Amino acid sequence: MKFKVLVEVDLKAAIADPAGATIERALPALGFENISQVRVGKAIRFSLDAANSEEARQIVQLVCDRLLANPVIEDTSIVVEPVQASD
Repeated sequence: MKFKVLVEVDLKAAIADPAGATIERALPALGFENISQVRVGKAIRFSLDAANSEEARQIVQLVCDRLLANPVIEDTSIVVEPVQASD
């Protein structure tokens, strides 16, 4: 069975985010005074073949732990959806 996967990786709340801070400082100069608490992360999308949703989620978690994120400073959010025949 094929699954669409979305992994979002964000710095933990206690970790400084210099890219987010730079963006936040630049926003007022562009006329965006009402935006705050900017954080920058990354999104990784891919397809995965697995027997079922549970197996797919387990595989994705292993990929996150081993490659996509540093669990010491980053949190991950995983979305696994089955691909329909027409997708």
